[in-house]
Amino acid sequence: MAIRLRRQFVLRKLHQLTGFLPLGAFLLEHFYTNSYAALGSEAFNQAVATLQGLPYLLGIETLFIFLPLLFHGVYGLWITWQGQPNQFQYPYVRNWMYTLQRVTGLILIAYIAVHVSSQRFGIQILNFNPMGKAVAHHPNEAYAIVHATMASDAVLAFYIVGVASAVFHLAWGIWMFAIDWGAAISRRGQRYVGYVCAVFGVALFLTGLNALLSFTRFGGFIK
Repeated sequence: MAIRLRRQFVLRKLHQLTGFLPLGAFLLEHFYTNSYAALGSEAFNQAVATLQGLPYLLGIETLFIFLPLLFHGVYGLWITWQGQPNQFQYPYVRNWMYTLQRVTGLILIAYIAVHVSSQRFGIQILNFNPMGKAVAHHPNEAYAIVHATMASDAVLAFYIVGVASAVFHLAWGIWMFAIDWGAAISRRGQRYVGYVCAVFGVALFLTGLNALLSFTRFGGFIK
């Protein structure tokens, strides 16, 4: 029993750590790179070409993105399966946030699967990649590929929900990480960390939304 509890403790810590460091850092980098679209197609294409020109890129992606993402997603599904939401019985903010964390996690599994398969590997899924080309393999056409994808209002709405889910999942995850790792112990400290995470989440969502809209006919609102 003690070994099982210790294993679960370690796995939960690794689950939090992978979400906070490699995956959180990747989300920030991804939003930053996509924000080049606000400067025009050539700027975005150049940003993609620079990333694709990095040495050992496949190894970096596998070690710091794909493997952490696989572990975080699979163990997150296990947590969701084992969880017992009680937000209706005890409608406290934390209980609702816990449920939203699980819901956004499920949304992100579908969102990431579609996004990676269509944009990273060029697989045509419904209307998620009309050009049938991978952004990573055609950096000189990167902006055109994403722009064609976002021409569909349904696809754009799907991406907005995905961005919002990713931002909430990360922001609330950082709050839980700060508590579980002892960075915010008192109620006052937890409240202040909550304020910081909320501001961070709003700013990050606006950044992601601006980058997303920069690929559409609407255009971004900040350059």
